[in-house]
Amino acid sequence: MKDLRLCIMGFGAVGQGLAKVVLLKKENIKELYGVELKIVSVADSSTSAISTDGLDEEELIRVKKETGKLANYPEYGSNISGLDVLDECEYDVLLEATPTNIVDAEPARSLTLKAFEQGKDVVTSNKGHLALNFNELLDAALKNNVIFKFEASVGGTMPIINLAQETLPANNVESIVGILNGTTNYILSRMTSEGTSYENTLKESQQLGIAETDPTQDVEGIDAACKTVILANSVLGIPAKYDDVKVKGISDITSEAIYLADKEGYLIKLIAEVSKDNLEVSPRLVKKGSAFDINGTLNMATVTTDLSGKVTVRGIGAGSVETAAAMLTDLIHIIREKYKV
Repeated sequence: MKDLRLCIMGFGAVGQGLAKVVLLKKENIKELYGVELKIVSVADSSTSAISTDGLDEEELIRVKKETGKLANYPEYGSNISGLDVLDECEYDVLLEATPTNIVDAEPARSLTLKAFEQGKDVVTSNKGHLALNFNELLDAALKNNVIFKFEASVGGTMPIINLAQETLPANNVESIVGILNGTTNYILSRMTSEGTSYENTLKESQQLGIAETDPTQDVEGIDAACKTVILANSVLGIPAKYDDVKVKGISDITSEAIYLADKEGYLIKLIAEVSKDNLEVSPRLVKKGSAFDINGTLNMATVTTDLSGKVTVRGIGAGSVETAAAMLTDLIHIIREKYKV
């Protein structure tokens, strides 16, 4: 039986989701692959819990929820944080779940590069360092002969990167067009069904926890633009950066515009287009009843290929357990690759 030692950096919603899915699935993974998952270190923004023997997933979540700091984890809590955590424990895979930062990509960039230098594989849900430093990260992973997986950075449970790379490798992908942000899709869906204003619908979505207190990254199209960059690089081989994407959000969409579109058999959706000719995120008219006619926080994408035509996928685009499930899928890819099972 092989121990696979995990280091979780970032213990907000996604990090706690990771602890939950590891707890739920570790026995199944042990049975299928002969690998025992063991969380040996977890860090929040300023503290950590570290134990070579492994940490208890339920206790990690309880301590974080009740006290706010992993330093309060019994016996193994500490004030070690940031890059220093990677030096304090022996680990095999970094599960990087810190908040997205599209200004300088930190701390995700430095954590990822340090893990690569230490010869460790990395799974991330982060978009910032991929949108700003994609080629640097891929080059570093290649140089250090490690695996770098980032399915969770784009579509939550919607398998868009793995679909293109693992399921459709015989195809050239010509374009990807889809709805890549669950928050804006929820807002526009509610505005359509209820006839409410943008402002009131945004407030409702914030009260429900669907939209952030500061919703700028979602509603102004920034989140979807980051995902556009990641798909351009990883699937279409376009060396794009964030500034290459034309971006317009949904904050100017009125209930009147949605009503007029509805009368003509159309919906307004925030659409991301990824192609060699166009990198764009903007509100567009889509036909009712088309593949783009999805509600709530769902994401979808239509992948146009040279051999297989159009392939459409959809799935839940947000949520702590859902995003963590995509990261666990990437971790299983690493297990299969490393141990040939």
